[in-house]
Order: sequence, then C-alpha cells, then structure tokens
Amino acid sequence: MQEFETLKSLVQDAEDDVNKAIGGNKAAGTRVRKKMQDIKAAAQDVRKKILEGRETETA
Repeated sequence: MQEFETLKSLVQDAEDDVNKAIGGNKAAGTRVRKKMQDIKAAAQDVRKKILEGRETETA
C-alpha cells in the first residue's frame, strides 16, 4: 500500500530533526512540528484506504 510506505518514509525523514530538537536546536523543532503535520495527514490517508478496503469486502 503506497500510503503506508509514504507514512513510513515521512517518519524516517523526521528522525534526524527529532534528535536535533531534543538537543536544543530550535530550528529543528520547527521542522519537526511541520513534519508531524505531514505525518498526521499521511496517517489519515492510510486510515481512509483501510476503510475503503473494508467497504469493498462487505459489498
């Protein structure tokens, strides 16, 4: 499922900035917050795709 692969990629991309933000880098913290919004949207896309699959099974 492409949506899930996108979600995994976004999480992996955020890892370096998360570590920098933990270390006190404020700019990295801003980038992490932006990436988390993208991750949230990607997770919602995965949820929609799963529901679509469920609906086609019951139909």
